[in-house]
Amino acid sequence: MKRFLVKLLGGKEYQMLRISIFSIVLGLLAGAVILLLIGENPLAAYMNLLQGSGLLPKRSYAGKQNMFTDFVQLLDAMTPMVFASLSVAVALKGGLFNIGVSGMMMASGFVASVLVGYSSLAAPIAKPLVLLIGIVTGAFVGSLIGWLKYKFNINEVVSAIMINYILMYVITFFINSYYVDAVSRQSKLIGESARLTLVDVRAMGLKFNIPLAFVLAIIAAFVIRFLMDRTTLGYEIKAVGLSRSAASYAGINIGRNILTTMMLSGALAGLAGVTYFCGYMGTIQPGVIPSMGFNAIAVALLGNSNPVGCIFASFLITIITRGSIYMSSQQGVEIELADVITAIILIFAACSEFFRMYVSRLEQEILANSQSVE
Repeated sequence: MKRFLVKLLGGKEYQMLRISIFSIVLGLLAGAVILLLIGENPLAAYMNLLQGSGLLPKRSYAGKQNMFTDFVQLLDAMTPMVFASLSVAVALKGGLFNIGVSGMMMASGFVASVLVGYSSLAAPIAKPLVLLIGIVTGAFVGSLIGWLKYKFNINEVVSAIMINYILMYVITFFINSYYVDAVSRQSKLIGESARLTLVDVRAMGLKFNIPLAFVLAIIAAFVIRFLMDRTTLGYEIKAVGLSRSAASYAGINIGRNILTTMMLSGALAGLAGVTYFCGYMGTIQPGVIPSMGFNAIAVALLGNSNPVGCIFASFLITIITRGSIYMSSQQGVEIELADVITAIILIFAACSEFFRMYVSRLEQEILANSQSVE
């Protein structure tokens, strides 16, 4: 068994990728055991997840819907998750833990809605402006957290949590006071000209919800990868993340680097906010901070803080999230079961460093035993 684990997960080439895939498989197997314990067929349940997310055809569809329209909606839900997980990944690379993504998302979504979403600006101006406002707002909140860390050595986790709740309650007050919809009790739906998702687009006899920022999210992932691997800034961010004392000895400005890292992380969180609230949702629910910002932490870990890995991890988690409703309707199980399966996968993903260290220890033991035999 030990030799099998070493062969499967050992070595340096693509080790973390193999460990991430191993974590996903373990999570799915654990989810299958839970399904068996409650008397359900795991294969049928997982097939329902794929059907609900648009990767397999359903038995029947509502008017003007098919598998392709479901898949496009999956991409719409996935877009903000990619940005949010990239935000967390950048902070982790810099040795910081950005738990404030949810607050940054809510702030950017609200500011963009108020300044542009309720205006009469034409779409060619409004949509880019929404993205720009998201970047600026998120970067401002992120830089505030970074500045508190640099100037007063306030732990970024503590300050981010406090800022999350401050932003949530302030935004809730303004929505309930000035921007609430009397029927839905959420913020007023933003105008179509500013929305980053084209809703009910009719083509080929079907109706689509097209995410305009999906391609931007993929491009952002590769830009962040290039930034981290090919630029001086990326080298400094990773150097500070690995060892601040060593980075300082090498002449890197630690304070400026912390501020820059959180500003970049915040900008990505801002993009997640506008693509979520001004795209996928089109409205803001007062008093509720988006859980996606917290899920993005686990998604970034599942993707090993690799920008490209974040794309695939976001895709997997969105499949489970989107497909859970259909699975619940077909299997008769609680919809929360999908959350349990997601949580199990993410728990195993969070143990990736443990797996790496354990396999490394096994490699040393096997090597020592082979040397003693010789």
